[in-house]
Amino acid sequence: MLLRFRKLNLFAVLFLYFYLVFPRDAHAYLDPGTGSYFLQLLLAGLLGTTFMIKTFWAKLKVSFINLFSKNQEDAESIPK
Repeated sequence: MLLRFRKLNLFAVLFLYFYLVFPRDAHAYLDPGTGSYFLQLLLAGLLGTTFMIKTFWAKLKVSFINLFSKNQEDAESIPK
């Protein structure tokens, strides 16, 4: 029984190996709009990340100013 199970495992591993290493032709193409779509995704991700870091940095800056200010009036005069 154990020998039969090992043969089945070996067959499954070899089948998956050959199936993944030697794929069949897809007969597909990428139209010209695909490149601009990926460019838009990249730019949106970069701009979104930049905005997120800017917002986080401003909140961190205000919290440190409030923490180390001498009195409460100085902290309230800083624009948020």
